[in-house]
Amino acid sequence: MFLAALFIVTLTLAGIVYSLRSARDISARFPNAGELIDVGGFRMNSVHLPAKARADLAPLVFIHGASGNLLDQLHAFAPAFEGRAEMLFVDRPGHGYSERGGRANDRPDGQADAIAKLMEKRGITRAIIVGHSFGGAIAASFALRHPEKTTGLILLAPATHPWPGGIDWYYRLTALPYVGWLFAHTLAAPIGLRRIDSGTRSVFYPNPRPVDYIDKTAPHLVLRPLAFRNNAVDVANLHAYVSEVAPRYQEITAPTIIVSGDSDDIVLADIHSRGLARDIAGSELLWIGNLGHKPDYVVTDVVVAAVEKLAGKPRDLGAAVRFAEERLNDGKAL
Repeated sequence: MFLAALFIVTLTLAGIVYSLRSARDISARFPNAGELIDVGGFRMNSVHLPAKARADLAPLVFIHGASGNLLDQLHAFAPAFEGRAEMLFVDRPGHGYSERGGRANDRPDGQADAIAKLMEKRGITRAIIVGHSFGGAIAASFALRHPEKTTGLILLAPATHPWPGGIDWYYRLTALPYVGWLFAHTLAAPIGLRRIDSGTRSVFYPNPRPVDYIDKTAPHLVLRPLAFRNNAVDVANLHAYVSEVAPRYQEITAPTIIVSGDSDDIVLADIHSRGLARDIAGSELLWIGNLGHKPDYVVTDVVVAAVEKLAGKPRDLGAAVRFAEERLNDGKAL
């Protein structure tokens, strides 16, 4: 009995050492590209690209999804809007290099409030809020809680409504007290490192993942123990949160455009995207055939056109969607 217990303790300690060493190596491989700013008791990380003299668009704030960090949206959109808008790319609380802060940040509304404070620190009074996936729930909450700061909403494959079924087992396990901490500090890194390639490909499916996506966007950062647990708590809390908040989406008055695909295997677009189009008066749903969960990378041109339309420019979004579908039907991405 003693030897069995000693063996288990030894394996656990070895797992913790491996995970901590992996976290150190991941941070060294993907060092922080942003700046940490205190937003009231904790620091948030962001990359702020100021407007240029020829800027013709409103400021843009980008909110990444689950298991992500600011580099995901940065590499999708910084080249597309360079020189045209002031841009703020945010590591959500507890993700990337942002600190977690208090328990309020376990929910999308708390994270929306933190982003509002960060905008104030960066001198951004109003912006078009762009949210992808889980970031869509935060963007919608931002519009509800901070309408005076919301010029418009761009929601990309958002996760915003109650859905049937549950979540993956490792989210439920990691969100648990004590056991979750142990899992995040022992098994998350070795399992996750083996799934980085297949996992990122599945997020893009049926569209091809860019060949340099992993090296540029650092999905490894979520495998560090604290980030892994924060991510799991976010996902585990989402269903209850959107069940509570979704009935209020009808209060959103900001101009809203939703970009979603009929081949999204990550979120149920029929529930989330069509639900938003139903709930937010005057919103526009751009429904794109053969598009998966990554409109930010696969149909960046459509998102740019959507932002331009919110900025008051005459844009035929139907034509942009048709062009994107023709490209995707030919098996081509941007």
